Amino acid sequence: MIVAGSSSTGGRSRCRASPGLYEVEVGGAANVGESYEQAAARELAEEMGIRALPRLLFTFINRSGLSPHWLGVHEAVVPDAVVPDPDEVAWHGWLTEPELGSALLEWRFTTDSHEAFSRYLAFRSAQS
Repeated sequence: MIVAGSSSTGGRSRCRASPGLYEVEVGGAANVGESYEQAAARELAEEMGIRALPRLLFTFINRSGLSPHWLGVHEAVVPDAVVPDPDEVAWHGWLTEPELGSALLEWRFTTDSHEAFSRYLAFRSAQS
């Protein structure tokens, strides 16, 4: 999930599948019967301590990473105060879109991050 607006967040993952890598998305799997928006709100609260109402922008099958899986890309208004779960996030920071584009080239990100951000930029461009 991409937290979009004037800036995006990137947190270093503590996930076993990608330890030490940065991620553009905050998220995880939807529970049975849970909508994409409900899952996004739950994951934002669990991982980043954020209470927000994410809006689903689009979904896609991500074929990068461990195996093909559906991703929902959302946007939400996020407060300045973010209190990440230290068991989930080792670092977080606010980056502008240009800063994030540069970071994706220079830092080690998950493959999901590259795919989701690229699709997000294409979506935004198509909406203009």
